[in-house]
Formats: sequence, structure tokens, C-alpha cells
Amino acid sequence: MGPNENPTNPAENQKAGRRKRLPCRPRMRRCLLKGCEQRFHPRQARQRYCGERCREAARKWSRWKAQQRYRATRAGKRQRNGQSQRYRERVRSRKPTEPEAVDEAARVITKNFFRGMLRPARLLRDIRAPAAQSLTTFLLRRLPARVGARRRTGTALETGANLIRRY
Repeated sequence: MGPNENPTNPAENQKAGRRKRLPCRPRMRRCLLKGCEQRFHPRQARQRYCGERCREAARKWSRWKAQQRYRATRAGKRQRNGQSQRYRERVRSRKPTEPEAVDEAARVITKNFFRGMLRPARLLRDIRAPAAQSLTTFLLRRLPARVGARRRTGTALETGANLIRRY
């Protein structure tokens, strides 16, 4: 025998009444924020972003984009030009900084200014540099030796020390 002529009526051997729907979660979606795009289970039907941080970032971007669209219009350009003009007037009306008063003319040092202070090269040949001194000796020169210390305790420190030259 074929199917019933009116399939909306329940069959004789089926229970009458509404079918129970099983609670189901909505399918996974991708976060619509550019750069995030992670998959998440939405808690509401129209949820577009995975969390509060993405929602805030999207709201911030939306405000920025609306501002860009407004500034592209004639009224937005007029508003922005007015802001710029008011700013320039504020800058002009500020108290100008006073330049430092200079009583005398600037001194210019000529090339030959130090020539009289230089020694001739023949005199410089006779000047010898003092002996090199170790860095440890230089740093610990005025530090007194402790009580009970041996006579040459600092010698081990001086063996590989960098030498400095005193002039």
C-alpha cells in the first residue's frame, strides 16, 4: 500500500503530539575581525566576534572608518579646516619665546689661535712617557692593606690586568 494521502496527519502507529527538539549548539563560525579569524561557538544567533577584546577592536575600527567617511564629505572637510584654522590662531597667539640677549659679538677662533701654545716638534722628541701602570694598581692605590694581609697580596690581580698609560 502507498503513503497516506495527507502526510501531515500522524500515522496510526505513531505517537500524536509535537516532536521534542534536541538542544543543539549553533555551528562554529570564524571571528570576523581581520587578523583574528579564529573559530568559535557563538552563544547568540548574530554573534560575529569570538570575545570581548575582538568586539571592542571592531567597534574602534568602525568608529575610525565612520570618521574617515565623514571627513571625505564636504561638511567634514569644512569642519576639519575650521579646526586647523583655530589651532593655527592659538599657536600665533601664544607668547613668543624671548631670544637670549647677547651683549657682545660672537667670538671666532681663527686657525692660528693655538699656534703660540704648541711646542716645536724637536722639543717633543725628548719627552718620554711615564712607565705603564696596571689598572689594579691605579684603582687600589689609596686602599690600605687589611690587618694580617701578606706583603704582596695584590700581585695575583696584576698579572693579566690591562695596562693604562699616564701622561
